[in-house]
Amino acid sequence: MKSVKVGICGLGTVGGGTFNVLKRNAEEITRRAGCAIEVIQVATRARNPHCDTSNTLITDDVFAVVTNPEVDVVVELIGGDTIAKDLVLQAIENGKHVVTANKALIAVHGNEIFAKAREKGVSVSFEAAVAGGIPVIKAIREGLAGNRINWLAGIINGTGNFILSEMREKGRDFADVLAEAQALGYAEADPTFDVEGIDAAHKLTILASIAFGIPLQFDKAYTEGITQLTTADVNYAEALGYRIKHLGVARRTADGIELRVHPTMIPADRLIANVNGVMNAVMVNGDAVGSTLYYGAGAGMEPTASAVVADIVDVARSLSIAPEARVPYLAFQDDALSSHPILPIEQCESAYYLRIQAQDHPGVLAQVASIMSERGINIESIMQLEAEEQEGLVPMILVTHRVQEQLINEAVTELEKLDSISGAVVRIRVEQLA
Repeated sequence: MKSVKVGICGLGTVGGGTFNVLKRNAEEITRRAGCAIEVIQVATRARNPHCDTSNTLITDDVFAVVTNPEVDVVVELIGGDTIAKDLVLQAIENGKHVVTANKALIAVHGNEIFAKAREKGVSVSFEAAVAGGIPVIKAIREGLAGNRINWLAGIINGTGNFILSEMREKGRDFADVLAEAQALGYAEADPTFDVEGIDAAHKLTILASIAFGIPLQFDKAYTEGITQLTTADVNYAEALGYRIKHLGVARRTADGIELRVHPTMIPADRLIANVNGVMNAVMVNGDAVGSTLYYGAGAGMEPTASAVVADIVDVARSLSIAPEARVPYLAFQDDALSSHPILPIEQCESAYYLRIQAQDHPGVLAQVASIMSERGINIESIMQLEAEEQEGLVPMILVTHRVQEQLINEAVTELEKLDSISGAVVRIRVEQLA
């Protein structure tokens, strides 16, 4: 069988790792793919000192790769969803298969890209777009194909997980840990995508589409960041037997699909609650298999390259297969995608942790309990702490049973109107993941 010729667009961290893994493991990859895989062209603005590209055609024009008639597979590793989108669509138009690690591109423009790829009979593979080196897309799309997926929950942003791990383990505040994460290269100079949940929402959108067979709908994902979390709440959660993680949750309900990213309290004895540092993990619950957990490095040069190269191998293996016989992009056949709606956050259900700063005098607890009871919100536990000496305020911690978010919103609004309550009520969603 003739070799498969690859063009890589972008030779940064992931591009350099992909180039090196393909070169270093060439013999093993050939044995797996059934043919040699050659990188014949690389588009990059700057040479990567960690890559020996002396025998490879180099260009600074990414579109030169997609117009090269010798290239069979275009590997898009430039990031973003503007130039990358044009690049990928042009590659598909030219009849080339595409491999990408670009979660924003797939989450925002995937429906359009897949439609174009179907029209042209080529593959688009994107395992590395979610959770770096963890093959979670393949696991859900292929390994769990016999299941009806009930829910999935994931720590899918290493920066946020690093920050929360440091806050819990060392009692540091958010701003201090964020500065270190930036110094270590875990967070960008502008960390918004990481700490506000946008990066995780891109990834969750992809996972939910594959799990439930729905079109990609990033614009309907609810996102909430971790910038307002305090070490006090991290410590209170620990005292209650929970840990706070910045979690992406997708759940199938009779009314629609929950698609949400936010700080979440998880029982401390759950495996996923003990995923620390920059590591990622995704829990998936299926009706036949029960709960499964996928854990590993969610970013980095060679972990992500591992997933990119696996996609290239898959493309090489499927070249002789008719397009309609290949594994569908979103796990379900194109004409069988569901119109099950994405629920607004107000209609989602969760348990809740509420921290209330109350005046230290009788009757306050009764007022709080009355407001909750009027809305049918059951309280699972209450923890009342010592009054704060300077302000005479008592931190009151409540954990509720599962309830629709709209009811919690109403209760919090009424609580904040009470003269006996000071400041805003802090709320964190609670998931048992049982």
